[in-house]
Amino acid sequence: MSDDVLSVIPTDPRWQPGRDAAERAAALVASLEPGDPDGADVEIEVSRYDTVMPVDCGGNLAAIGCPLCGGSVDTRWWADLLEAHADEGFETLAVDVPCCGGATSLDALRHDWPCGFARFEIAVWNPARDWFGAHELAALGEALGHPVRQIRARV
Repeated sequence: MSDDVLSVIPTDPRWQPGRDAAERAAALVASLEPGDPDGADVEIEVSRYDTVMPVDCGGNLAAIGCPLCGGSVDTRWWADLLEAHADEGFETLAVDVPCCGGATSLDALRHDWPCGFARFEIAVWNPARDWFGAHELAALGEALGHPVRQIRARV
């Protein structure tokens, strides 16, 4: 059986909030999540990472586009890259893309289903909602002290 994960991450992959801000944002996420209609608690996990970690959309990924040439980036290349950095994360997001050999940043790739990178993440496991709305994301960014984005994964 697969799980869905709705993650909120800072827009800057290297940024981390202070502890109070992280707690405020996590509490707001909990208040925005309606929970399972059967009354089961939804698991909310707050993570801090020492290095920049991928926040992937898992099985939702349909395609990746190159910001340089507009071509397709092989999803197998992407999966191999994430697997190679699964434990230690990324020191740099700089990469030479396989489609055209050009130099770009991993966070500039155009994912068909959002993907990202972060040193801080609030993850809602098996949420009762699909996405947070624009006003909710703005409120989460205000609580955290930094703009945020969201990633929806099927794992």
